[in-house]
Amino acid sequence: MIVVVNSTMGSSLPSNAIPVISDYFQIISPSAQILPISMYLFGYVMGPFLFGPLSEAYGRRSIMIGSFFFYTIFTMACALAPNFPALLIFRLLVGINASSPISVTGGIYADIYNDPVTRGRAMAVFMGATCVGPMTAPLISGFIAPALSWRWVFWVGLIVAGASWLPLLWLPETYGPVLLSHRAARLRKTSQNPNIFAPFDLEKKGWKQMATVTLTRPLRMLIFELIVSATCIYLSLIYGIFYMYFQAYPIIFEGIYHQSPGIAGLMFLPIGGGAVLSIFVFLWYDGFLRRAQAQHKSWTEKEESRRLPLAFIGGPLLVLGLFWLGWTSRPSIPFYVPMLAGIPFGTGFVLVFMALLNYLTDAYDIFAASAMGAASGSRSVAGAVLPFAAKPMYNKLGVPWASSLLGFLSLAMCIIPWIFLWQGQRLRDRSRFCIFLKEKKIKELEELERQRTRPRASTEGVSRVGGGEEKV
Repeated sequence: MIVVVNSTMGSSLPSNAIPVISDYFQIISPSAQILPISMYLFGYVMGPFLFGPLSEAYGRRSIMIGSFFFYTIFTMACALAPNFPALLIFRLLVGINASSPISVTGGIYADIYNDPVTRGRAMAVFMGATCVGPMTAPLISGFIAPALSWRWVFWVGLIVAGASWLPLLWLPETYGPVLLSHRAARLRKTSQNPNIFAPFDLEKKGWKQMATVTLTRPLRMLIFELIVSATCIYLSLIYGIFYMYFQAYPIIFEGIYHQSPGIAGLMFLPIGGGAVLSIFVFLWYDGFLRRAQAQHKSWTEKEESRRLPLAFIGGPLLVLGLFWLGWTSRPSIPFYVPMLAGIPFGTGFVLVFMALLNYLTDAYDIFAASAMGAASGSRSVAGAVLPFAAKPMYNKLGVPWASSLLGFLSLAMCIIPWIFLWQGQRLRDRSRFCIFLKEKKIKELEELERQRTRPRASTEGVSRVGGGEEKV
Protein backbone atom coordinates (compact mmCIF):
# COMPACT_ATOMS: atom_id res chain seq x y z
CA MET A 1 0.00 0.00 0.00
CA ILE A 2 2.88 2.39 0.76
CA VAL A 3 4.44 1.73 -2.64
CA VAL A 4 1.09 2.18 -4.39
CA VAL A 5 0.52 5.52 -2.63
CA ASN A 6 3.87 6.65 -4.07
CA SER A 7 2.92 5.35 -7.50
CA THR A 8 -0.48 7.00 -7.69
CA MET A 9 0.76 10.23 -6.13
CA GLY A 10 3.44 10.44 -8.80
CA SER A 11 0.82 10.21 -11.54
CA SER A 12 -0.87 13.51 -10.65
CA LEU A 13 2.06 15.19 -8.89
CA PRO A 14 2.59 17.91 -11.55
CA SER A 15 -1.15 18.53 -12.09
CA ASN A 16 -1.38 21.97 -10.46
CA ALA A 17 2.24 22.80 -11.33
CA ILE A 18 1.56 22.68 -15.09
CA PRO A 19 1.18 26.50 -15.43
CA VAL A 20 4.51 27.03 -13.62
CA ILE A 21 6.25 24.33 -15.67
CA SER A 22 4.80 25.79 -18.90
CA ASP A 23 6.04 29.28 -18.01
CA TYR A 24 9.49 27.99 -17.08
CA PHE A 25 9.97 26.04 -20.32
CA GLN A 26 7.85 28.45 -22.42
CA ILE A 27 5.34 25.78 -23.45
CA ILE A 28 2.33 27.34 -25.20
CA SER A 29 0.51 24.34 -26.75
CA PRO A 30 -2.39 23.07 -24.55
CA SER A 31 -1.71 19.50 -25.71
CA ALA A 32 1.97 19.73 -24.75
CA GLN A 33 1.00 21.02 -21.31
CA ILE A 34 -0.86 17.78 -20.61
CA LEU A 35 2.18 15.62 -21.47
CA PRO A 36 3.86 15.60 -17.99
CA ILE A 37 0.87 13.60 -16.73
CA SER A 38 0.12 11.65 -19.91
CA MET A 39 3.72 10.46 -20.37
CA TYR A 40 3.61 9.02 -16.85
CA LEU A 41 0.42 7.15 -17.73
CA PHE A 42 1.92 5.93 -21.00
CA GLY A 43 4.60 4.37 -18.77
CA TYR A 44 1.76 2.74 -16.84
CA VAL A 45 0.70 1.12 -20.13
CA MET A 46 4.06 -0.56 -20.70
CA GLY A 47 4.83 -1.63 -17.16
CA PRO A 48 1.95 -4.03 -16.38
CA PHE A 49 2.61 -6.11 -19.47
CA LEU A 50 6.16 -6.49 -18.19
CA PHE A 51 6.07 -6.59 -14.37
CA GLY A 52 2.95 -8.72 -13.85
CA PRO A 53 4.22 -11.72 -15.87
CA LEU A 54 7.81 -11.26 -14.64
CA SER A 55 6.58 -11.49 -11.05
CA GLU A 56 5.14 -14.90 -12.00
CA ALA A 57 8.52 -15.91 -13.39
CA TYR A 58 10.97 -14.42 -10.87
CA GLY A 59 8.89 -13.70 -7.77
CA ARG A 60 7.11 -10.66 -6.39
CA ARG A 61 9.81 -9.22 -4.11
CA SER A 62 12.60 -8.77 -6.64
CA ILE A 63 10.24 -7.07 -9.11
CA MET A 64 8.79 -4.73 -6.48
CA ILE A 65 12.16 -3.76 -5.00
CA GLY A 66 13.88 -3.32 -8.37
CA SER A 67 11.12 -1.23 -9.93
CA PHE A 68 10.78 1.00 -6.86
CA PHE A 69 14.52 1.64 -6.92
CA PHE A 70 14.28 3.01 -10.46
CA TYR A 71 11.08 4.87 -9.56
CA THR A 72 13.07 6.71 -6.87
CA ILE A 73 15.98 7.45 -9.21
CA PHE A 74 13.82 8.84 -12.01
CA THR A 75 11.72 10.91 -9.60
CA MET A 76 14.97 12.66 -8.64
CA ALA A 77 15.78 12.99 -12.35
CA CYS A 78 12.47 14.83 -12.89
CA ALA A 79 13.45 17.38 -10.26
CA LEU A 80 16.78 17.94 -12.05
CA ALA A 81 15.43 17.93 -15.64
CA PRO A 82 17.35 20.53 -17.71
CA ASN A 83 14.65 20.95 -20.37
CA PHE A 84 11.07 19.96 -21.21
CA PRO A 85 11.90 16.92 -23.43
CA ALA A 86 14.14 15.55 -20.67
CA LEU A 87 11.31 16.02 -18.15
CA LEU A 88 8.92 14.08 -20.41
CA ILE A 89 11.42 11.22 -20.87
CA PHE A 90 11.99 10.99 -17.11
CA ARG A 91 8.23 11.05 -16.50
CA LEU A 92 7.83 8.15 -18.93
CA LEU A 93 10.56 6.16 -17.17
CA VAL A 94 9.23 6.88 -13.69
CA GLY A 95 5.75 5.89 -14.89
CA ILE A 96 6.97 2.55 -16.23
CA ASN A 97 8.49 1.67 -12.86
CA ALA A 98 5.54 3.09 -10.92
CA SER A 99 3.23 0.64 -12.69
CA SER A 100 4.84 -2.35 -11.00
CA PRO A 101 2.93 -2.30 -7.68
CA ILE A 102 -0.38 -1.68 -9.46
CA SER A 103 0.00 -4.87 -11.50
CA VAL A 104 1.80 -7.05 -8.94
CA THR A 105 -0.25 -6.34 -5.79
CA GLY A 106 -3.21 -8.45 -6.93
CA GLY A 107 -0.85 -11.40 -7.28
CA ILE A 108 0.66 -10.72 -3.85
CA TYR A 109 -2.76 -10.75 -2.20
CA ALA A 110 -3.66 -13.93 -4.09
CA ASP A 111 -0.44 -15.48 -2.69
CA ILE A 112 -1.00 -14.39 0.91
CA TYR A 113 -4.74 -14.84 1.40
CA ASN A 114 -6.22 -18.20 0.47
CA ASP A 115 -9.51 -17.21 2.07
CA PRO A 116 -11.52 -15.07 -0.37
CA VAL A 117 -13.09 -13.22 2.58
CA THR A 118 -9.78 -12.03 3.99
CA ARG A 119 -8.38 -11.38 0.53
CA GLY A 120 -11.41 -9.29 -0.37
CA ARG A 121 -11.07 -7.17 2.77
CA ALA A 122 -7.37 -6.62 2.13
CA MET A 123 -8.06 -5.63 -1.48
CA ALA A 124 -10.77 -3.22 -0.30
CA VAL A 125 -8.39 -1.35 1.98
CA PHE A 126 -5.77 -1.42 -0.78
CA MET A 127 -8.16 0.08 -3.33
CA GLY A 128 -9.11 2.81 -0.87
CA ALA A 129 -5.42 3.61 -0.42
CA THR A 130 -4.91 3.99 -4.17
CA CYS A 131 -6.98 7.20 -4.04
CA VAL A 132 -4.78 8.76 -1.35
CA GLY A 133 -1.96 9.57 -3.77
CA PRO A 134 -3.93 11.25 -6.60
CA MET A 135 -5.91 13.34 -4.08
CA THR A 136 -2.90 14.64 -2.14
CA ALA A 137 -0.73 15.37 -5.19
CA PRO A 138 -2.78 18.38 -6.44
CA LEU A 139 -2.49 19.89 -2.96
CA ILE A 140 1.30 19.52 -3.02
CA SER A 141 1.72 20.99 -6.50
CA GLY A 142 -0.98 23.65 -6.02
CA PHE A 143 0.70 25.22 -2.99
CA ILE A 144 4.40 24.35 -3.46
CA ALA A 145 4.90 25.16 -7.16
CA PRO A 146 3.81 28.85 -6.97
CA ALA A 147 5.55 29.40 -3.61
CA LEU A 148 8.88 27.63 -4.24
CA SER A 149 9.25 26.15 -7.73
CA TRP A 150 7.99 23.29 -9.84
CA ARG A 151 11.21 21.38 -9.04
CA TRP A 152 10.27 21.27 -5.36
CA VAL A 153 7.11 19.38 -6.30
CA PHE A 154 9.31 16.48 -7.43
CA TRP A 155 11.68 16.90 -4.49
CA VAL A 156 8.70 16.32 -2.18
CA GLY A 157 7.86 13.20 -4.21
CA LEU A 158 11.45 12.05 -3.74
CA ILE A 159 11.27 12.64 0.03
CA VAL A 160 8.11 10.51 0.26
CA ALA A 161 9.74 7.77 -1.83
CA GLY A 162 12.87 7.83 0.34
CA ALA A 163 10.82 7.47 3.53
CA SER A 164 8.99 4.51 1.96
CA TRP A 165 12.19 2.50 1.60
CA LEU A 166 12.38 1.66 5.31
CA PRO A 167 9.34 -0.68 5.44
CA LEU A 168 9.89 -1.83 1.86
CA LEU A 169 13.22 -3.45 2.72
CA TRP A 170 11.31 -5.98 4.86
CA LEU A 171 8.91 -6.96 2.07
CA PRO A 172 8.97 -10.79 1.93
CA GLU A 173 8.68 -13.04 -1.08
CA THR A 174 5.12 -14.38 -1.36
CA TYR A 175 4.98 -16.32 -4.63
CA GLY A 176 4.61 -20.03 -3.82
CA PRO A 177 6.62 -21.53 -6.71
CA VAL A 178 9.57 -19.21 -6.01
CA LEU A 179 9.43 -19.97 -2.27
CA LEU A 180 9.59 -23.69 -3.07
CA SER A 181 12.52 -23.04 -5.38
CA HIS A 182 14.35 -21.26 -2.57
CA ARG A 183 13.60 -24.15 -0.23
CA ALA A 184 14.90 -26.65 -2.77
CA ALA A 185 18.11 -24.63 -3.07
CA ARG A 186 18.58 -24.70 0.71
CA LEU A 187 17.97 -28.44 0.76
CA ARG A 188 20.50 -29.00 -2.03
CA LYS A 189 23.05 -27.10 0.00
CA THR A 190 22.37 -28.64 3.42
CA SER A 191 21.86 -32.23 2.21
CA GLN A 192 24.55 -32.00 -0.48
CA ASN A 193 22.08 -33.69 -2.81
CA PRO A 194 22.26 -31.97 -6.22
CA ASN A 195 19.10 -33.70 -7.44
CA ILE A 196 16.57 -31.82 -5.28
CA PHE A 197 14.44 -29.48 -7.38
CA ALA A 198 11.18 -27.61 -7.09
CA PRO A 199 8.66 -27.91 -9.95
CA PHE A 200 9.44 -24.26 -10.77
CA ASP A 201 13.09 -25.19 -11.39
CA LEU A 202 12.10 -27.78 -13.97
CA GLU A 203 9.94 -25.45 -16.04
CA LYS A 204 11.17 -24.13 -19.37
CA LYS A 205 12.89 -20.79 -19.06
CA GLY A 206 14.82 -18.48 -21.30
CA TRP A 207 14.15 -15.52 -23.53
CA LYS A 208 12.03 -17.51 -25.98
CA GLN A 209 9.77 -18.79 -23.20
CA MET A 210 9.56 -15.32 -21.71
CA ALA A 211 8.77 -13.61 -25.01
CA THR A 212 6.25 -16.15 -26.32
CA VAL A 213 4.49 -17.18 -23.12
CA THR A 214 5.22 -15.05 -20.06
CA LEU A 215 5.23 -11.53 -21.48
CA THR A 216 2.36 -12.15 -23.88
CA ARG A 217 0.05 -13.57 -21.19
CA PRO A 218 -1.62 -10.25 -20.22
CA LEU A 219 -2.18 -9.42 -23.90
CA ARG A 220 -3.63 -12.87 -24.59
CA MET A 221 -5.91 -12.52 -21.56
CA LEU A 222 -7.01 -9.08 -22.72
CA ILE A 223 -7.92 -10.34 -26.20
CA PHE A 224 -9.24 -13.86 -25.58
CA GLU A 225 -10.64 -13.74 -22.02
CA LEU A 226 -14.08 -12.10 -22.17
CA ILE A 227 -14.08 -11.52 -18.41
CA VAL A 228 -10.77 -9.66 -18.64
CA SER A 229 -11.65 -7.67 -21.78
CA ALA A 230 -15.06 -6.52 -20.48
CA THR A 231 -13.55 -5.57 -17.14
CA CYS A 232 -10.84 -3.60 -18.91
CA ILE A 233 -13.38 -1.66 -20.99
CA TYR A 234 -15.34 -0.58 -17.89
CA LEU A 235 -12.29 0.26 -15.76
CA SER A 236 -10.60 2.08 -18.65
CA LEU A 237 -13.55 4.42 -19.07
CA ILE A 238 -13.91 5.41 -15.42
CA TYR A 239 -10.13 5.61 -14.96
CA GLY A 240 -9.90 7.93 -17.96
CA ILE A 241 -12.70 10.07 -16.51
CA PHE A 242 -10.82 10.24 -13.22
CA TYR A 243 -7.75 11.69 -14.96
CA MET A 244 -9.93 13.99 -17.06
CA TYR A 245 -10.92 15.57 -13.74
CA PHE A 246 -7.40 16.99 -13.45
CA GLN A 247 -8.26 19.06 -16.53
CA ALA A 248 -11.95 19.60 -15.73
CA TYR A 249 -11.58 20.81 -12.14
CA PRO A 250 -9.40 23.82 -13.10
CA ILE A 251 -11.96 24.69 -15.80
CA ILE A 252 -14.73 24.56 -13.19
CA PHE A 253 -13.21 25.88 -9.99
CA GLU A 254 -10.55 28.23 -11.37
CA GLY A 255 -12.61 29.30 -14.38
CA ILE A 256 -16.15 29.55 -12.95
CA TYR A 257 -15.36 30.19 -9.27
CA HIS A 258 -12.02 32.02 -9.77
CA GLN A 259 -10.10 29.98 -7.18
CA SER A 260 -6.30 29.79 -6.92
CA PRO A 261 -4.57 26.54 -7.99
CA GLY A 262 -3.93 25.61 -4.34
CA ILE A 263 -7.57 26.13 -3.29
CA ALA A 264 -8.76 24.35 -6.44
CA GLY A 265 -6.62 21.41 -5.37
CA LEU A 266 -8.67 21.19 -2.17
CA MET A 267 -11.75 20.48 -4.31
CA PHE A 268 -10.41 16.95 -4.87
CA LEU A 269 -10.69 16.08 -1.16
CA PRO A 270 -14.35 14.92 -1.33
CA ILE A 271 -13.27 12.29 -3.88
CA GLY A 272 -10.83 10.97 -1.27
CA GLY A 273 -13.63 11.10 1.31
CA GLY A 274 -15.78 9.04 -1.02
CA ALA A 275 -12.95 6.52 -1.37
CA VAL A 276 -12.81 6.16 2.44
CA LEU A 277 -16.59 5.81 2.55
CA SER A 278 -16.37 2.99 -0.01
CA ILE A 279 -14.33 0.93 2.47
CA PHE A 280 -17.19 1.13 5.00
CA VAL A 281 -19.69 0.20 2.28
CA PHE A 282 -17.51 -2.81 1.44
CA LEU A 283 -17.30 -3.89 5.10
CA TRP A 284 -21.08 -3.55 5.46
CA TYR A 285 -21.68 -5.72 2.42
CA ASP A 286 -19.02 -8.18 3.54
CA GLY A 287 -20.81 -8.64 6.87
CA PHE A 288 -24.13 -9.05 5.06
CA LEU A 289 -22.58 -11.70 2.80
CA ARG A 290 -21.07 -13.59 5.75
CA ARG A 291 -24.44 -13.73 7.54
CA ALA A 292 -26.13 -14.98 4.36
CA GLN A 293 -23.47 -17.66 3.93
CA ALA A 294 -23.94 -18.76 7.55
CA GLN A 295 -27.65 -19.18 6.79
CA HIS A 296 -26.75 -21.22 3.66
CA LYS A 297 -28.57 -18.92 1.28
CA SER A 298 -28.39 -20.39 -2.22
CA TRP A 299 -27.29 -17.16 -3.92
CA THR A 300 -24.10 -17.05 -1.81
CA GLU A 301 -22.80 -20.23 -3.46
CA LYS A 302 -22.41 -18.40 -6.77
CA GLU A 303 -18.94 -16.92 -7.34
CA GLU A 304 -20.38 -13.75 -8.87
CA SER A 305 -22.48 -12.99 -5.80
CA ARG A 306 -19.46 -12.47 -3.58
CA ARG A 307 -18.04 -9.21 -4.98
CA LEU A 308 -20.01 -8.03 -8.02
CA PRO A 309 -22.93 -6.49 -6.05
CA LEU A 310 -20.50 -3.77 -4.99
CA ALA A 311 -20.37 -2.70 -8.64
CA PHE A 312 -24.18 -2.63 -8.72
CA ILE A 313 -23.94 0.06 -6.02
CA GLY A 314 -20.81 1.79 -7.27
CA GLY A 315 -21.77 2.20 -10.92
CA PRO A 316 -24.91 4.31 -10.34
CA LEU A 317 -23.12 6.36 -7.64
CA LEU A 318 -20.37 7.25 -10.11
CA VAL A 319 -22.97 8.27 -12.71
CA LEU A 320 -24.74 10.39 -10.08
CA GLY A 321 -21.47 12.18 -9.26
CA LEU A 322 -20.88 13.06 -12.91
CA PHE A 323 -24.36 14.55 -13.45
CA TRP A 324 -24.21 16.33 -10.08
CA LEU A 325 -20.89 17.99 -10.95
CA GLY A 326 -22.03 19.00 -14.42
CA TRP A 327 -25.38 20.59 -13.59
CA THR A 328 -24.42 22.40 -10.37
CA SER A 329 -21.22 24.04 -11.64
CA ARG A 330 -22.45 27.60 -12.28
CA PRO A 331 -21.79 30.99 -10.63
CA SER A 332 -25.27 31.14 -9.06
CA ILE A 333 -24.59 27.95 -7.05
CA PRO A 334 -21.98 27.97 -4.23
CA PHE A 335 -18.72 26.16 -5.05
CA TYR A 336 -19.17 23.56 -2.30
CA VAL A 337 -22.21 22.07 -4.06
CA PRO A 338 -20.29 20.78 -7.13
CA MET A 339 -17.34 20.09 -4.83
CA LEU A 340 -19.47 17.60 -2.84
CA ALA A 341 -20.24 15.72 -6.07
CA GLY A 342 -16.84 14.13 -5.51
CA ILE A 343 -18.25 12.02 -2.65
CA PRO A 344 -20.56 9.78 -4.75
CA PHE A 345 -18.00 9.81 -7.58
CA GLY A 346 -15.15 8.66 -5.30
CA THR A 347 -17.34 6.06 -3.59
CA GLY A 348 -18.61 4.66 -6.89
CA PHE A 349 -15.18 4.74 -8.53
CA VAL A 350 -13.54 2.67 -5.78
CA LEU A 351 -16.49 0.27 -5.36
CA VAL A 352 -16.41 -0.60 -9.07
CA PHE A 353 -12.65 -1.19 -8.86
CA MET A 354 -13.06 -3.27 -5.68
CA ALA A 355 -15.73 -5.43 -7.25
CA LEU A 356 -14.10 -6.09 -10.62
CA LEU A 357 -10.47 -6.43 -9.51
CA ASN A 358 -11.48 -8.78 -6.70
CA TYR A 359 -13.46 -10.75 -9.26
CA LEU A 360 -10.38 -11.01 -11.50
CA THR A 361 -8.20 -12.09 -8.57
CA ASP A 362 -10.68 -14.77 -7.47
CA ALA A 363 -11.22 -16.04 -11.02
CA TYR A 364 -7.58 -16.27 -12.15
CA ASP A 365 -5.72 -17.19 -8.93
CA ILE A 366 -1.99 -17.62 -9.76
CA PHE A 367 -2.53 -15.73 -13.03
CA ALA A 368 -4.03 -12.79 -11.12
CA ALA A 369 -0.95 -10.64 -11.69
CA SER A 370 -1.26 -11.06 -15.46
CA ALA A 371 -5.00 -10.34 -15.38
CA MET A 372 -4.36 -7.26 -13.24
CA GLY A 373 -1.56 -6.30 -15.61
CA ALA A 374 -3.97 -6.39 -18.55
CA ALA A 375 -6.48 -4.29 -16.61
CA SER A 376 -3.82 -1.82 -15.50
CA GLY A 377 -2.29 -1.44 -18.96
CA SER A 378 -5.58 -0.92 -20.78
CA ARG A 379 -6.96 1.61 -18.31
CA SER A 380 -3.68 3.50 -18.38
CA VAL A 381 -4.14 3.99 -22.13
CA ALA A 382 -7.46 5.67 -21.38
CA GLY A 383 -5.93 7.68 -18.53
CA ALA A 384 -3.18 8.92 -20.83
CA VAL A 385 -5.33 9.69 -23.89
CA LEU A 386 -8.70 10.96 -22.61
CA PRO A 387 -7.30 14.06 -20.80
CA PHE A 388 -6.31 15.43 -24.23
CA ALA A 389 -10.03 15.56 -25.06
CA ALA A 390 -11.06 17.17 -21.78
CA LYS A 391 -10.50 20.86 -22.54
CA PRO A 392 -11.86 20.77 -26.12
CA MET A 393 -14.90 18.80 -24.95
CA TYR A 394 -15.67 21.04 -21.98
CA ASN A 395 -15.10 24.19 -24.04
CA LYS A 396 -17.32 23.03 -26.91
CA LEU A 397 -20.13 21.30 -25.02
CA GLY A 398 -19.97 23.31 -21.82
CA VAL A 399 -19.55 21.89 -18.33
CA PRO A 400 -23.12 20.47 -17.97
CA TRP A 401 -23.25 18.53 -21.24
CA ALA A 402 -19.60 17.44 -21.20
CA SER A 403 -20.14 15.88 -17.76
CA SER A 404 -23.45 14.43 -18.94
CA LEU A 405 -21.76 12.75 -21.92
CA LEU A 406 -19.35 11.05 -19.53
CA GLY A 407 -22.29 10.16 -17.30
CA PHE A 408 -24.21 8.47 -20.13
CA LEU A 409 -21.13 6.45 -21.16
CA SER A 410 -20.63 5.32 -17.56
CA LEU A 411 -24.30 4.41 -17.33
CA ALA A 412 -23.92 2.12 -20.36
CA MET A 413 -20.97 0.38 -18.69
CA CYS A 414 -23.10 -0.47 -15.64
CA ILE A 415 -24.50 -3.45 -17.55
CA ILE A 416 -21.16 -5.32 -17.51
CA PRO A 417 -21.33 -6.57 -13.87
CA TRP A 418 -24.89 -7.72 -14.50
CA ILE A 419 -23.71 -9.74 -17.52
CA PHE A 420 -21.06 -11.34 -15.29
CA LEU A 421 -23.75 -12.23 -12.74
CA TRP A 422 -25.87 -13.79 -15.48
CA GLN A 423 -23.21 -15.58 -17.54
CA GLY A 424 -20.10 -15.58 -15.32
CA GLN A 425 -19.98 -19.34 -14.72
CA ARG A 426 -20.34 -20.08 -18.44
CA LEU A 427 -17.57 -17.59 -19.27
CA ARG A 428 -15.22 -19.22 -16.73
CA ASP A 429 -16.08 -22.71 -17.99
CA ARG A 430 -14.93 -21.65 -21.48
CA SER A 431 -11.80 -19.85 -20.29
CA ARG A 432 -8.51 -21.61 -21.13
CA PHE A 433 -6.86 -20.15 -18.04
CA CYS A 434 -9.68 -21.14 -15.69
CA ILE A 435 -9.75 -24.65 -17.18
CA PHE A 436 -5.99 -24.94 -16.62
CA LEU A 437 -6.35 -23.80 -12.99
CA LYS A 438 -9.18 -26.27 -12.39
CA GLU A 439 -7.18 -29.17 -13.84
CA LYS A 440 -4.10 -28.10 -11.86
CA LYS A 441 -6.03 -28.13 -8.57
CA ILE A 442 -7.47 -31.56 -9.37
CA LYS A 443 -3.98 -32.95 -10.06
CA GLU A 444 -2.63 -31.44 -6.83
CA LEU A 445 -5.45 -32.99 -4.80
CA GLU A 446 -4.88 -36.38 -6.46
CA GLU A 447 -1.14 -36.16 -5.74
CA LEU A 448 -1.76 -35.29 -2.09
CA GLU A 449 -4.20 -38.19 -1.79
CA ARG A 450 -1.64 -40.61 -3.30
CA GLN A 451 1.00 -39.44 -0.85
CA ARG A 452 -1.38 -39.79 2.06
CA THR A 453 -2.32 -43.38 1.18
CA ARG A 454 1.12 -44.75 0.31
CA PRO A 455 4.22 -45.17 2.50
CA ARG A 456 7.22 -42.93 1.92
CA ALA A 457 9.54 -44.60 -0.56
CA SER A 458 13.29 -44.27 -0.35
CA THR A 459 14.59 -44.22 -3.88
CA GLU A 460 17.34 -42.54 -5.76
CA GLY A 461 16.62 -39.96 -8.43
CA VAL A 462 15.32 -36.45 -8.67
CA SER A 463 13.39 -35.15 -5.64
CA ARG A 464 10.75 -32.50 -6.19
CA VAL A 465 9.97 -30.14 -3.36
CA GLY A 466 6.35 -29.05 -3.07
CA GLY A 467 3.42 -28.85 -0.71
CA GLY A 468 5.73 -28.45 2.27
CA GLU A 469 7.51 -31.80 1.87
CA GLU A 470 9.77 -33.70 -0.47
CA LYS A 471 7.95 -35.72 -3.10
CA VAL A 472 10.05 -38.67 -4.29
